[in-house]
Parts: sequence; structure tokens; C-alpha cells
Amino acid sequence: MQGKSGDVTRVLRDQSYLTWAIWAVLLIMAADALIAGRFSVAFVALATLALSLVPVIYARWAEIHVPSSFMLLVVAFVGGTLFLGEVYDFYERFWWWDIAMHGASALGFGLIGFVLVFMMFQGNRFAAPHGAVAFFGFCFGMAIGVGWEIFEFGMDQLFGLNMQKSGLNDTMGDLIVDFFGAGIGAMAGWAYLRGRHAAGLQRLIGEFIEKNPRLFQHQHQNRPGAQGKDTRQTELERNDAD
Repeated sequence: MQGKSGDVTRVLRDQSYLTWAIWAVLLIMAADALIAGRFSVAFVALATLALSLVPVIYARWAEIHVPSSFMLLVVAFVGGTLFLGEVYDFYERFWWWDIAMHGASALGFGLIGFVLVFMMFQGNRFAAPHGAVAFFGFCFGMAIGVGWEIFEFGMDQLFGLNMQKSGLNDTMGDLIVDFFGAGIGAMAGWAYLRGRHAAGLQRLIGEFIEKNPRLFQHQHQNRPGAQGKDTRQTELERNDAD
């Protein structure tokens, strides 16, 4: 138990200053809301903070290293969607806020879907069918978008909220944005499989693969010098056994 908590602490310590700044702002806003008796605002702030910490806890449980740059994007997105969007009504104040949030989420989930499938091939870009892997990433991003629209509909019907704003037009507009966002994420994965990973989203994918050699063994074993390193490691293990 102590080792697990230590690992979580280490993961938190590795995050960027900007990520920590967002967490600090959420805590301050929650405390201020509690003092002022605005319990709904405090709940949203604390819920936003908790959701933004989920990737840290899950990464520790799954023994996955999430790059700090990706974690920053997750924290910023959760804060923008829940706290700024709902508490400060950014969805009404800025017409493009909903489009930006849906597009960013679909793009991110498109990348995640791609990585999940690529993981099944242990990072072997030659064995992985480029089009099929990218298409699954696209479908994954769209599925999350559809699930969110169902959630919004349920919240409006059960609690009388107005998350869908203009109803059908809002839902279809969000799904269209999700379509393009998931498509961009899937195309970034396709470009990575084609060997184009110098910058942008492809670099983010490469950073995740670099940080998680256990999940992409083929990718790391076929690097120059990797085979020799593995041979030396095997010899050391045999000597230890003797």
C-alpha cells in the first residue's frame, strides 16, 4: 500500500507547473464557494478536480506512464468543460466554446483509441493494418461523443438541466464536430504508422510509446542496439542464476 501511494505521489510530482496551477485554482475556488455558501459551485469544482486526477490513479493502477503534456491537456479539458463551461457559463458567453470542447475531446479519444489498438500489436507498425487501426481510433472517438450526448439528454430529462441547449440542433452540431475531431486524431495515428512522427500529434503518440516500453515491446526491441542490450540482460540474469 505504501509503495502504491509513493508511486502516485511520484506521478503527481512529475506533472507540469501549469497542471498544478489548474489544480490549485480549483481548490481555491471550491474553498471560496464553501465559505460563501455556494455549494453547487463547490461541488462542481471538487468534481472537476477529482475527474482530472482519475488519469493519475488509473495510470498507477495499470502501470502506464502518462506524459505530462498529455496530462496537462486532460486537466485543461476537464476544467474547461465542467468548471468554466457550467459554472461560468462559457457555453453561453462564447459561441465557439462548445465546438472547441467537443472537437478537443473527440480528437483526444481518437488518439486514445488508436493507441489502444496499436498496443495489441505491441507497437509493430508493420503487422498493424494502418487503415483498420486508424478507423478503430475514429470509431472510439465517435462512440465517446455519442455517449456524452446520451448523458446530456439524461441529465436534461431527469434533473431539468439545459445541457443540450437547443436540443436536436445542438446534438447534431456536437456530433458533426466529434466526427471531424475523431477523424483528425485517427489520421494522426495513421500518419504515425506511416513513419511521419516528427511533430504535432504524432510526436505526442511517440512520447507515450517511448514512456511505455512494456506495452510496445516490438517497437523498442527493433531499435538499433536494443537486441544487444536484451542479450546482455539475459546473460546477466543467467550469471545471477548460476
